[in-house]
Amino acid sequence: MVAGDDEHRGHKFAVDDIAMGAPITKLGERIGIASEPIAAGAHVHTHNVDPARQPATASLAATNLVSPPTVEPRTFDGFVRADGRVGTRNHLLVLTSVNCSASVARVVARRARDRGIDRGVDGISALTHHGGCGVGFESEGLDNLRRTIAGYAAHPNVGGVVIVGLGCEANQIDVLLDRYDLVDHDRISTCVIQDEGGSEATVEAAVTQLAELAETAATDRRAPAPLSHMALALQCGGSDGYSAITANPALGRVSDLLVAHGGTAVLGETPEMHGAEHLLVRRALDEPTAQLLLDRLAWWRAHSEPEDNPSPGNKKGGLTTIAEKSLGAVAKGGSTPLVDVLRYAEPLRRPGFVVMDSPGYDPCSVTGEIAAGCTLVCFTTGRGSVSGFAPAPSVKISTNSELFARMGGDIDLDAGTIATGDETVDDVGQRLFELLVAVAGGQTTASERLGFGEEEFVPWQMGVVT
Repeated sequence: MVAGDDEHRGHKFAVDDIAMGAPITKLGERIGIASEPIAAGAHVHTHNVDPARQPATASLAATNLVSPPTVEPRTFDGFVRADGRVGTRNHLLVLTSVNCSASVARVVARRARDRGIDRGVDGISALTHHGGCGVGFESEGLDNLRRTIAGYAAHPNVGGVVIVGLGCEANQIDVLLDRYDLVDHDRISTCVIQDEGGSEATVEAAVTQLAELAETAATDRRAPAPLSHMALALQCGGSDGYSAITANPALGRVSDLLVAHGGTAVLGETPEMHGAEHLLVRRALDEPTAQLLLDRLAWWRAHSEPEDNPSPGNKKGGLTTIAEKSLGAVAKGGSTPLVDVLRYAEPLRRPGFVVMDSPGYDPCSVTGEIAAGCTLVCFTTGRGSVSGFAPAPSVKISTNSELFARMGGDIDLDAGTIATGDETVDDVGQRLFELLVAVAGGQTTASERLGFGEEEFVPWQMGVVT
């Protein structure tokens, strides 16, 4: 039962008496244990619920393989790149090899925009980070950063990129380009501050390079392409008690529809699968794929405390345990077979429903999904989110209509109509799918109209900083 008053909107109330120690269930799944007797009609939340400490049983046997629905072929208007991939946007990026070159990169992008170099493209963004040095030369953290930068540099939504380095950093640009076969990429230019003779000289050199790239990118035109070229990042942030019954299952319908068209849907945020992993494992295409997911969840349990989640905002919105939050999170993945499990920022290998290992921290997770090749982001929220994710357009969906009324300038679609009974999950899923096809073809999102998307570039930093 979901409360309707303002104080407890999205919270749970007991349908029947619940004995102390008995399981608390939501949508047929165990989300916790009663820490005291709970009477029918009583508020069920952190004051009377303990987490279900043991992870849900997850058999490696594939017991729930659902075939995608049959659909008629469709197209969207995208930018076809030299390697055959299709972008939904045509951005120019200024990337950095190390934090030491971040300020210069920001000046480069700003000066290029001031000179009108962004005319004819979808924007010029400086995406900077806090790493690139003070780490082991072959560390996992540096590998993550290199994969992320390489994924953005060669992304189908990118018409050209300038990578700015300092010169003495651990993350040497030539090593990065060589390792990811980008040395001969004709849309990638580089500038090294120490070689150029300082900041001002580097800014002018990089702006000149951007102007040349912009001239080429401006000749790129949209053309019809099959929906199989769409790759969608599935994300939720600021979740609430409605997430699992409105926006997230509606996004799950979108995931199924996109897979049916031969496209790819990518679910991240591995720590927010704890307690609901059995729902994914039983959809794995084969045992090795299932084991990959279980191995990543075991890594997270060894390195973090699952019950540090949900956040204070999640709890205020009615979420009580990580299992309950995960129940909503995995709903975004729909029902089709799980075909692959990727490392963070690892390039997409096959179409279908995919899990990518990433933290639950929204900007970090989405950064990895975009680096993997996602050309669109679908972001559900119950408490409110204002993030953008250049160069991929981000579509925001509210889980409740009150949020849509309060923050409508940040939200693209209201799924709260499911909770009010005005629409079904299928209705909203179909409406959201049509919106995504339109956005893939060039329709702008709320975060794009606000000019958001640079600050949310957050590669996953791992390991010791020396």
